[in-house]
Amino acid sequence: MSIANTKVNVKNSTIKITIELQNASYQVNIANSWSLAIPVNFNQPTQQPNHFSANTALASPMQVGDFIGDTKQGGSCNVNELTINPHCNGTHTESIAHICDFSMNTHAVSNRINNETQVKTLAELNLPALMPCAVISLTPELAIESKENYSPDFSKHDVIISKSALKKALVDYHNEQLQALVIRSLPNNSSKKQQAYNSENQPAFFSREAILYLNERGVEHLIVDLPSIDRLHDEGLMTCHHLFWQVNEGSQQVNENSLVNKTITEIAFIDNEIPDDFYFINIQTPAFHNDAAPSRPVLFSAKEFNAKEMSK
Repeated sequence: MSIANTKVNVKNSTIKITIELQNASYQVNIANSWSLAIPVNFNQPTQQPNHFSANTALASPMQVGDFIGDTKQGGSCNVNELTINPHCNGTHTESIAHICDFSMNTHAVSNRINNETQVKTLAELNLPALMPCAVISLTPELAIESKENYSPDFSKHDVIISKSALKKALVDYHNEQLQALVIRSLPNNSSKKQQAYNSENQPAFFSREAILYLNERGVEHLIVDLPSIDRLHDEGLMTCHHLFWQVNEGSQQVNENSLVNKTITEIAFIDNEIPDDFYFINIQTPAFHNDAAPSRPVLFSAKEFNAKEMSK
């Protein structure tokens, strides 16, 4: 996938970007956008999503000597210290470092690396500002009624995102439109923003075939409203993560075939007002030398133009 040309037009204080993608031209209105990030309500456990029964996200005022970072307690300004588990407390994006050995002693000056066989933290990724992206909605299906597979084997109550469902949903998209893919699971309601996923409330996950199909279609950045693309209790195999990044199953080392520039974003929320369609997406992450960080994926509507319309 390549974006051949980008033009910026400013008219009546509205910025619109024209992007040429292969043989099509799209107008992107950057004022017309939707955030897929769930706001983090610190210190409010029932107002946060939670995965794996992790500790909740907390905030407390910084205290050093006579200074306290809380204006309500007499401080000159508010300075909170945050405690958060990116993987379990909300919308987050993870790199291949999530399943591979990496060093946190990265040289401070070097935020990006070019070695395509080296594990990359989020700070070392060079995410494009805008990426072609499809949004689709799928209803998870009972795994044992499918012809698909997973490691470890499916249990009788498992529900999955299947290859067959993905193929149907993506039939009208060509691979160049699928640098990023947003998947909304159905039914979809706002309770996902405070959902606690645990042994009593196990979410859907992906089959092996589903992830291999996404690799075949060239998906580099996968955004889901599930807490993980793998099963909650999977004996530590993380099968789908390994398949997505092409890391040998059971290994924590990259190889010459590993896809080190890809990302997975989990616990997003795709509001029902966002129709299934083609968009461009911007995935905003802090420059953390870590395997994951809280993130804010933002969708921008895209309108396709023909040559005659573009010449006006």
